[in-house]
Amino acid sequence: MVGKKFHVLALPIAVAALAVVASPAQAATGYDRCQEGNYCLFSGLDGTGDIVQLQGNTANLAALGMGDRAKSDWNRTDTLIHLYSEADYGGCTAVTGARGKGNFYITFRDFFDSVRFGGPNGPSCSIGGDDLTIKRAPATDSHG
Repeated sequence: MVGKKFHVLALPIAVAALAVVASPAQAATGYDRCQEGNYCLFSGLDGTGDIVQLQGNTANLAALGMGDRAKSDWNRTDTLIHLYSEADYGGCTAVTGARGKGNFYITFRDFFDSVRFGGPNGPSCSIGGDDLTIKRAPATDSHG
């Protein structure tokens, strides 16, 4: 084989690039769904279920699908939150303190219909067995 030239073709070796697979950020669950600066009501215990996030007075929670449905809350504001048993700030009230979080007393579950940020408190809801009585007294804490 004189005079024949052999050409060696150099084929580049493909190096498989390692793909960096970023896992999606986990969606917030429970209380962690409540964003800073909001007052949040949850339809389930421990921040579960439906959530409503508020940044101001709300005269009718039913309009947001949360009337008589809240079982827990988180106040991620520095303001007292007044919870009213009736729409348009009627009935008796309970209070969630600034930064307060938790489940409502059993008597207050599925009970509230309006929310007021700060301001004066209405007549307090007191807990007497299974019955709620209205009295003029310091605000009753809504958590148990």
